[in-house]
Amino acid sequence: MNLKVGKSNGRTYLSIAHGYRDNETGKVRTKTIKSLGYLDVLEKEFPDPIAHFRKAVEEMNKKEALDNPPATINLDGKELIGEARTNRKNLGYAALSKIFHELELSTFFSNRSRELKTEYNVNNIMKLLVFSRILSPMSKKKTLENKGIYFENFYFTLDDIYRCLTFINTKRDALKLHLHRKIKEQYGRETELVYYDVTNYYFEIDEPDTLRKKGVSKEHRPDPIVQMGLFMDTMGIPISYDLFPGNTHDCSTLIPLLAKIKREYDIGRVIVVADKGMNTGMNVAFNLIKGDGYVYSQTVRGGHKELKDYVLDNSDYRQISDDYKIKSRLYPREIIVRDVNDKNKKVRIDEKQVVFYSKDYDKKAKAEREPALIKARELVNNPSKYNRATSYGAAKYVKNLQYDKKTGEIVITDQRPVFDEEKLREEEKFDGYYAIVTSEYKKTDEEIIEIYRGLWKIEESFKVTKSDLETRPVYLSREDHIQAHFLICFLSLVIIRILERRLGNVYSASRIIESLSNASCSVLEENWYVLDYADEITKAIYEKLGIDLRHKYLRLGNIRKIIGSTKKPDSPT
Repeated sequence: MNLKVGKSNGRTYLSIAHGYRDNETGKVRTKTIKSLGYLDVLEKEFPDPIAHFRKAVEEMNKKEALDNPPATINLDGKELIGEARTNRKNLGYAALSKIFHELELSTFFSNRSRELKTEYNVNNIMKLLVFSRILSPMSKKKTLENKGIYFENFYFTLDDIYRCLTFINTKRDALKLHLHRKIKEQYGRETELVYYDVTNYYFEIDEPDTLRKKGVSKEHRPDPIVQMGLFMDTMGIPISYDLFPGNTHDCSTLIPLLAKIKREYDIGRVIVVADKGMNTGMNVAFNLIKGDGYVYSQTVRGGHKELKDYVLDNSDYRQISDDYKIKSRLYPREIIVRDVNDKNKKVRIDEKQVVFYSKDYDKKAKAEREPALIKARELVNNPSKYNRATSYGAAKYVKNLQYDKKTGEIVITDQRPVFDEEKLREEEKFDGYYAIVTSEYKKTDEEIIEIYRGLWKIEESFKVTKSDLETRPVYLSREDHIQAHFLICFLSLVIIRILERRLGNVYSASRIIESLSNASCSVLEENWYVLDYADEITKAIYEKLGIDLRHKYLRLGNIRKIIGSTKKPDSPT
């Protein structure tokens, strides 16, 4: 605020005015807060009215400088909303900003971008893309159009974003290594035990290319896909990832990525935990040759007869409860490895097999099978309604099923489709049983099972990327841009996982994202904003991160202080 000295009807007139930035035009405007009167009249009451009221304004400004003092504003009930005006802004991104800066990502991007002779700011572009990927995932074009929801100076174009994607892709490995070092430094990351899994993302394109190729889709789609292998630590925070062409077998992704992170991240002996897709002779051999260990699941239904007999043999089980039993043994295994002459060679190893039965797993297996059984019985009764694609999952329970090689339609012959009761009975025998194989024979059965159960965290991470972060659809065609897109998704996943941890692992990623998205405010008048959302997560953000989103009314200056405080590279507490 300031004392305004002007002329009115030829006489000097004093008033107190307040300067503020217009939310629609961005220009500074003034508004009269209080009319004081004509100078010649005021001189009858005050020896020096100008000096008196300047001092009064100075005191008012001091009070206003407090965090959030009471204030009176005037609202015009007839005022209309400006068409181009951004009335709604997000404030929840302050929590993301704090993690972003604690990981010193701004420093990383600023330092790397010095080699660029461009006007755009790489750090600002990355902040917009990461924050928006978490809070409001959409295309790069839509993200730019929506930039006004943040209290940031995002001055760049769509072309700048695409150029930035090309640049940041060249720093992909450096960024992942930077994240690993900061997480190790700030959160004590341990890598003696790491989880690994593979998923894929489909692309609705006409023709495959060098990266997007036809392969086995997790979602059973015919579209070209990209494979992603992901390593995660015991805290549930991703360590690293890599993309592979869509026709790459899941099992062949482990060795190159594990070798890379062990070499570049200076990681010692690790125990790799993964599902049965990684349980191949080559992977086991690689683990052992490098001095590492493994904990892999082992298929029971698809296993050899000796394993099936061992699983169903009730002897040696330890009955932990009425619904749970467990047993284990050391058992020789013959694996195929490649020797120095690149020839296959059989090698015998001894590994520990841990088998357990759970009533809950039994119920789960039956529940998961039921939809396929319903479809199989419908298929038997009405085979003309189905084809190769629509009968997926149910076809294995139907005998005498034939498809036209060209059309995929079911061919009706004298031997009509029949429900395979024998197949069902054979599968049901193994419901509830689970087998794990491991190199860590000194660990107890319970320890091995507990280690393996941690794999659900990485499976959930893939769900977060596909649902909450909406990694696909990808509105990009160039491979370097696609690589950069997945890097942004990886970085977003790391930040949200760290935020989960900082909030005590009480809230899911989905709930946190929903809360931060809702934590928004609307411009009221004269740089005042009204906040209209609070929940237990915003309360926890205040208690754990010190970001105060509790006030219903905030001046723009106070909001900028909140955002500014998140940009200090303090170590997490």
